[in-house]
Amino acid sequence: MSAVNTDYSTMVRRCFLTFKPFRIFVAGIGFFSLCFLMTSLGGQFSAKRPGDTPFTMRAEVLGGPESRGVLRKISDMLEVIMKRMDTLSKLGNTTTDSHRLVELSSALDRIQPIGLVERIQAIAQNMSDMAVKVEQILQRSMATNRGTRDTHTSDHSSHLKVKDGATGQCEVPKDPQYPDCPSKVDWMRARWTSDPCYAFYGVDGSDCSFLIYLSEVEWFCPPLTWRNQTTTPTHKPFPKRQAAFRSDIGALLEQVGTGKESLSFMKRRMRRLAAQWTSAARRLDDSLRSQWREQKRILVHVGFLTEESGDVFSPKVLKGGPLGEMVQWADILTALHILGHNLKISVSLKELQGFLGVPPGRGSCPLTGPLPFDLIYTDYHGLQQMRQHMGLSLRKHKCHIRVIDTFGTEPAYNHEDYATLHGYRTNWGYWNLNCRQYMTMFPHTPDNSFMGFVAEELNDTERLSIQRNKVDSMAVVYGKEASMWKGKERFLAILHRYMDIHGTVYYETQRPPEVPAFVKNHGLLPQQELQQLLRKAKLFIGFGFPYEGPAPLEAIANGCIFLQPMFKPSHSSLNHEFFKGKPTSRQVSSQHPYAEHYIGRPHVITVDFNNSQEFESAIRDIMRTKVEPYLPHEYTCEGMLERVHAYIQNQEFCTPEAPFPSANTSSSWPGSPPSPFVLLPNSSALAWASNISTPSSWPPLSALRLLASLEGQSCIDACQSAGLICEPAFYRFVNIKEAFSGLEVHCEGVEAEINHIFPAFSEESSECGLQKDPLLFSCAGANTKYHRLCPCRDYRKGQVALCRDCL
Repeated sequence: MSAVNTDYSTMVRRCFLTFKPFRIFVAGIGFFSLCFLMTSLGGQFSAKRPGDTPFTMRAEVLGGPESRGVLRKISDMLEVIMKRMDTLSKLGNTTTDSHRLVELSSALDRIQPIGLVERIQAIAQNMSDMAVKVEQILQRSMATNRGTRDTHTSDHSSHLKVKDGATGQCEVPKDPQYPDCPSKVDWMRARWTSDPCYAFYGVDGSDCSFLIYLSEVEWFCPPLTWRNQTTTPTHKPFPKRQAAFRSDIGALLEQVGTGKESLSFMKRRMRRLAAQWTSAARRLDDSLRSQWREQKRILVHVGFLTEESGDVFSPKVLKGGPLGEMVQWADILTALHILGHNLKISVSLKELQGFLGVPPGRGSCPLTGPLPFDLIYTDYHGLQQMRQHMGLSLRKHKCHIRVIDTFGTEPAYNHEDYATLHGYRTNWGYWNLNCRQYMTMFPHTPDNSFMGFVAEELNDTERLSIQRNKVDSMAVVYGKEASMWKGKERFLAILHRYMDIHGTVYYETQRPPEVPAFVKNHGLLPQQELQQLLRKAKLFIGFGFPYEGPAPLEAIANGCIFLQPMFKPSHSSLNHEFFKGKPTSRQVSSQHPYAEHYIGRPHVITVDFNNSQEFESAIRDIMRTKVEPYLPHEYTCEGMLERVHAYIQNQEFCTPEAPFPSANTSSSWPGSPPSPFVLLPNSSALAWASNISTPSSWPPLSALRLLASLEGQSCIDACQSAGLICEPAFYRFVNIKEAFSGLEVHCEGVEAEINHIFPAFSEESSECGLQKDPLLFSCAGANTKYHRLCPCRDYRKGQVALCRDCL
């Protein structure tokens, strides 16, 4: 057998061995054909003449029309694969995906090798014109070897001359401060043609060009002494400007653009709430006493609406599909605009690349200039896209990112190495962010920042109209999709004895069979008509799904009582298919835990729907109860503006937070008491001593209250039981051994470990542990063996995200 045939058969075997789990999934779409094409291409790389180098072989393979045709075939095949994979892999973290899609998405994530989807996307993106680009690169390289330069690379001619005057001869440095340099040069030798962006930065196949790139564009090699470093561009800091509240949303509506039904929905919402936003801005401006606010340069990239992520929402807007995410994004955009910030909006990959200044190619190269934004708001889909197109820059700039995260991400799931080692690795999370960079729809865990959304407020005239027109025997069902009604006949029949039942279920030609005949179905209603329906109804009833959407708050704000099912046992990522793969261990006790715990009776009633007697008793109670429209302050326009303003002006994740004090000894406070904590009167909680100087903190340290949890209790629950909120920003101040002595905890020894439960102690063994990795400071963690040290704070009435002195 010839050498060529041996290489050919070896590549076939490698293809099938490497992708064995994946080929199970793609067998129906011609994976064997893909492998055959790849090996056909690979066969052309085999050595044909003694002395051929990989470089000249690539010239033969990628330069000809036949090989470009092969590349195009591979590209077409990859496109087919990606379209079918995207349907499954992109839908796993939305509020109202069907259970079937979630299950399929989880299955896909279990069988595919890590990063395979991203690699296929990167290959498919520019495969069709790859051959032409590489051919141009090769032509420049051949010209270089002949001692000539074309105009594109003329400004790089000086860097090929080293001290001895030879051209193109550069020695790879072995510097202990840059241990990865040799391996990165080896990688560049083998793969520099894999992305046109390398040639864009002057890489031409020579070791000198590799070293220049790896030292000046990336940072894996030391600066080259013979380079003229004065040519390195210096970037002046962007001037600071004052932000001024805006009252006109016309410019925002124009920026949002057109072309998608989802964008049209968001713009309709913006127009409808414009007057309320403007009024709220005036009130907030008065309360801030016109204090100076810095205008931030902000990019908002809505990843789930991009075509590259599948954009499954836009086609469903008019068919009862999920609207919760679009409600929140519309409100985020409006809040940022009203607060007066400099805003750019992206709903496509092309827009994202343009705004960031991504170099041409497939995203392997980092950005070389400063990030043109102070903040970037995106979602998990957008975060993935940024990783694909920012190269190593994402690591450098990720402190500027804020991730809009529907269900929340806890520290144990966010820390990539810890999650992988301890079984917390899921489909989402593992980005190694500060967990306060994740911003949620509801205040699930204080580890994240609560972003929220708004519900429409009523004026006095509307409140009076509701009181006059309420129909005590009218109920509206929370469920726009027919599948949500399946299996609910028993308690609907009980409800029908007392009330007329109305639905807003989408249907095209005939009544959905899942909806009983006694239900008056209005079909899918525009938002204003739905509001009118809720203003008449006495009851808004949930069936258990969708979880944690905006509709219950809107119903309560329009004077309805919300009746929802209790979950026994609580749903979580450990026992329920919908939450499986979500980066949280949160126990979901009902369809809408926020409504249950933060609002409660009489506006919210949570019962076991499987207990017919309990359900019917709740209906009778509702018939006798009268309620006023109610909306928590944090879900008003003013409440959201307060919150977003406070985050933008005070949250800073780009400057590393040093542990305090630098040494965990009493000598850190010379001339002061042996502990920085003082016991509060009539309390078991500790406060920070006022005579101890501290670095600046937000929230301010005056809000700190330190207490110990019960054994097996999380700090979320421990703080709530004391009428407080766990504050993760305070962990660095209590992660010291003096915290144990202040709480009169006996420690045989104090060790620092990487453990999301720490700082904590065990009474049984007298073991005390401090946290070694700040990314694992967690309000959510709990362990039956440990009492946790919990940094708590107070909060503003109706605004749990902010302490009393946080504005």
